[in-house]
Amino acid sequence: MQQEILINWSPQETRVAIVENGAVQELHVERTLERGLVGNVYLGKVARVLPGMQSAFIDIGLERAAFLHVADVWHRQPDGEPPALARNGQPPVPIERQVFEGQALMVQVIKDPIGTKGARLSTQISIAGRLLVFLPQDDHIGVSQKIATAQRDALRQRLQALAGADGGGFILRTNGEDATDAELAEDIAYLRKTWARIRTASTTLPPGSLLHQDLSLLQRVLRDLVTEQTQNIRIDSHEQFAILQAFGREFMPAAVGRLQHYKGERPIFDLFNIDEEITKALGRRVDLKSGGYLIVDQTEALTTVDVNTGGFVGARNFDDTIFKTNLEAAQAIARQLRLRNLGGIIIVDFIDMAREDHRDAVLAEFRKQLGRDRVKTMAGGFSQLGLVEMTRKRTRESLAHMLCEPCAACQGKGSLKTARTVAYDILREILREARQFNPREYRVVAAPQVVELFLDEESQHLAGLSDFIGKPISLQAETAIGQEQYDIVLL
Repeated sequence: MQQEILINWSPQETRVAIVENGAVQELHVERTLERGLVGNVYLGKVARVLPGMQSAFIDIGLERAAFLHVADVWHRQPDGEPPALARNGQPPVPIERQVFEGQALMVQVIKDPIGTKGARLSTQISIAGRLLVFLPQDDHIGVSQKIATAQRDALRQRLQALAGADGGGFILRTNGEDATDAELAEDIAYLRKTWARIRTASTTLPPGSLLHQDLSLLQRVLRDLVTEQTQNIRIDSHEQFAILQAFGREFMPAAVGRLQHYKGERPIFDLFNIDEEITKALGRRVDLKSGGYLIVDQTEALTTVDVNTGGFVGARNFDDTIFKTNLEAAQAIARQLRLRNLGGIIIVDFIDMAREDHRDAVLAEFRKQLGRDRVKTMAGGFSQLGLVEMTRKRTRESLAHMLCEPCAACQGKGSLKTARTVAYDILREILREARQFNPREYRVVAAPQVVELFLDEESQHLAGLSDFIGKPISLQAETAIGQEQYDIVLL
């Protein structure tokens, strides 16, 4: 399998595409202005301690002071238990005995500023790696609760052996469940280097300084996205290429040799029509090569995928037509989940198949394609209604949520009232107004298509209402408003 990673960089946005055998499999987008603060480590300065609220305000160099509650102040358990924050909501030591005004304090953002509220902080530092989370102040070795209980003890022992006696605790993340010892050791080395750099910065920089920022998408390419199948990583910015090289030499030396600076005249994303793929990934319909198609609908609760034969009539009989369409759909759906980064509950409605061996083959192909996903997935069998229920772990906002917003015209409904429906709403509203007010005239301000309907097919109904209320009704077309919008002006 030929895999390469293409990086399109600009000061305002970084876009990354993972291409396998010429087809785009994943898209990642990060915008400079939308990067949050969660995970950032600062050397803060205690500005004010509030014993009554058991909290303190910390200056970390932002516009507003950040907030530290006593429950987020890390302390070591005296009885040898794993170090922790305040337990059961009861702090063992009041905050005024732990911090004081003017004190320099290493803190990490655990919640971004919202509205008028500053960021929320913790004094327990955690550094996320690809497979592990490093807790430099702890000695505890933990395993994600999402990993099966039967496997946790063995994984904990492996991690304990790899971590050695150099200090610090580790938590194995869910996606590290199947990692090799070499992969875990590489992550441990990266995390220890990162912590050493943070400690050095904390002794040389003044309070209010940023000590560590969670990796940018550009850096996460080397940490999270490069695999053994990756042939090369091409980036179209010479400056960022040099930065990425330096980062890779220090933390990911195995990936540096695959870095390339793209100098072509064509935009890098044009090499594989990636912008066109992004446009398609924002639409509902996905055409299949056979002539069939998918309909993908994303809602708050779940995502549904409907498979249709469309114009595919190439097989010898109807059963084979359905079978081949479903097989192709199984591959396309798995790719669309990665491309669109769809997470949560997903319901797939394959075309009904009469033969059990066809159903088994389609399900096996679907699970095989899902197995290529770097994000954890779980798919069940066919239900009594012929549906396949599955889940895919949410890792970040879906592509549609990141790049789009609800339609101003339909308010996210995905449909509009017809011009006739709006016209009848206007007639009822005028009648309602006539019972309360006594103006000289009613003027309807509406979209051109609604006004045109009143002047043509609905002119009789408008004239009849005018006669009934005994007032003239005038019309004004406004091109700047949507079809559902209107205003009734009392003159």
